[in-house]
Amino acid sequence: MTESTYLLAERLGQLLRGLKHTVTTAESCTGGGIGQAITLVPGSSAWFEAGYITYSNRIKSKLLGVPPALIETHGAVSEPVVLAMAAGAIQHSAANYAVAVSGVAGPDGGTPNKPVGTVCFAWGAADALQAATVHFEGDRHDVREQSVNFALLKLIRLCEQS
Repeated sequence: MTESTYLLAERLGQLLRGLKHTVTTAESCTGGGIGQAITLVPGSSAWFEAGYITYSNRIKSKLLGVPPALIETHGAVSEPVVLAMAAGAIQHSAANYAVAVSGVAGPDGGTPNKPVGTVCFAWGAADALQAATVHFEGDRHDVREQSVNFALLKLIRLCEQS
């Protein structure tokens, strides 16, 4: 993890502590990287509720309640699926906020519609989730690192607007 990633996680913690809110993560392509960044910050147990690593579609459905039909219709790397992942993470953890991520980190798995580097994110509170799809350049490590930083930045902006 880079120093800048740590600083983002530290800033997120400062904001969440000030708001007296908690966050949960639902991760696929980052494999727990967001949760790792968060838990490297001392005192994160006060504001980090839970982290779900839901790499397979079956586990996305089983742990987070993502409807299998949603995955079949849109694919695991889609805004509807990450929105459902974030909603499920909040529901199962009682956190105030969630961030969810699913993407194609590479080097394989890309398609013409979803090339390697395509990552979908959802973040927010249960009643105000937002989603975005981003394309990152680089190898698998680069895509995952950029995804972690993007997720942390979105949570920081959310807290700053609260």
